[in-house]
Amino acid sequence: MVGVPSVAADALALPSELLGGVSRDMSRIYNTIDRALLAGDNARGMGLALFSGLLIGSSFIIKKKGLQVAAERGLRAGDGGYSYLLEPLWWSGMATMILGELANFGAYAYAPAILVTPLGAGSIIVTAVLADLVLKEKMHVCGSFGCVLCVLGSIGVVLYAPEERVIDSVEQLMRMALEPAFASYALSVALVVCVLIFHVSPVYGDKHVVVYVSICSLMGSIGVMAVKALGISIKLTAAGANQFAKWQTYAFALTLLVCTVRAPPAPRLLSLIHISEPTRRTP
Repeated sequence: MVGVPSVAADALALPSELLGGVSRDMSRIYNTIDRALLAGDNARGMGLALFSGLLIGSSFIIKKKGLQVAAERGLRAGDGGYSYLLEPLWWSGMATMILGELANFGAYAYAPAILVTPLGAGSIIVTAVLADLVLKEKMHVCGSFGCVLCVLGSIGVVLYAPEERVIDSVEQLMRMALEPAFASYALSVALVVCVLIFHVSPVYGDKHVVVYVSICSLMGSIGVMAVKALGISIKLTAAGANQFAKWQTYAFALTLLVCTVRAPPAPRLLSLIHISEPTRRTP
């Protein structure tokens, strides 16, 4: 009978340890959210990122409705028609997307890129929900599972994101961009993108969407860094330290412009600059 209390204590020890571990994990997650997301500039950045996702996600639905209305009046855009350019609803969607992108740009100025970028997945959720409610496009179970994965992935990245380094000037940003690791990555991205644009997309681009998705993703990885740098430059300038008198700011702006505007495929580029084979003279 002496061993009964010890057996009972051992039986209760395991649940107690499990509950204690869960409590500690929940406390750590709460403190991480409170420290990383709800403090100062990060709160404004997170708010702008979420607002941006709402606007961008809604803009796709508004533009789709505009295209449907325009298709009832003339040739569909997919068949080469341009009647949607006269449709106010389509332009409303375009204006909504522009406002969303501006909000996203502002978010990068306040919060770390590793926090803002995952929150962009919110636009996918908004688009999926509105497509089901407004456009009556029923989502497949795989689509629902994909939305859940987007949410879980975003939460995981946000919770375990490292703290951002404090930036005092655009010169510091340029030194960081020219470090061997990032410079090698940027050069590799430039080479791969050139191969995809001029050699792969003319042959496989019309059949495999992954080609253009890869181009956008690779260039977007550099473009996000340029957006972050330009946003910090604007933020520092607004605080009284003018960064627009320095060439580094314009270098980041040029990088953003290059990443935003995609070069045409090789055959189209050749036709634009009027290069063709020389014609043979017949005797």
